[in-house]
Amino acid sequence: MKFNAKLFWVLTVFYFLDAGAYAIWYANSYNGAFEPIGTAALAMLGFMALFLGFYVQKTANTQGPVPEDRLDANIEDGDSEIGFFAPWSWWPFFLGAFAALAFASLAIGWWLMFIAFPLALVALIGFVFEHSRGQFAH
Repeated sequence: MKFNAKLFWVLTVFYFLDAGAYAIWYANSYNGAFEPIGTAALAMLGFMALFLGFYVQKTANTQGPVPEDRLDANIEDGDSEIGFFAPWSWWPFFLGAFAALAFASLAIGWWLMFIAFPLALVALIGFVFEHSRGQFAH
């Protein structure tokens, strides 16, 4: 965690310097013109890295050293339960496919949203309630 925090802090500095260098380069190349889109995009990357660096460092300070930070740690030291995942489930595949289709409808055409959104909604409901009925009900 501490290495990840340092990495994001370095990326923060890099992106902000890059945004400034891009703005200066563009102004020198195009007779003093300012290009707001690329400069803003690089600055937003800097803010994203800043937020992530702050969060990861705050988490590392709160929870203490994790096995990933120790040089003498074994693989099994970091082996803990992450969650319950159903290896036999097809719902995540369909949910991802229909969600991708719904987002693609923004570029392709709105007519596709009327097909993709109901299918994505059915896949979302199936994914959420897959352990509530049938053979695998809890």
